[in-house]
Amino acid sequence: MDNEIKAWLFDIKLAIDEIESFFEEGNKIFENFNKDIKTKRAVERNLEIIG
Repeated sequence: MDNEIKAWLFDIKLAIDEIESFFEEGNKIFENFNKDIKTKRAVERNLEIIG
């Protein structure tokens, strides 16, 4: 596999892990997320990285 593709996939995996780390286990309530601007922006940024 091309090193560039591996780097891409690694960045995607890190972004997913970071998004998951923003939420307590089992506490993924949209209303809470929507009120927390810092978490919202951090998730949006990681989605940009994935995209």
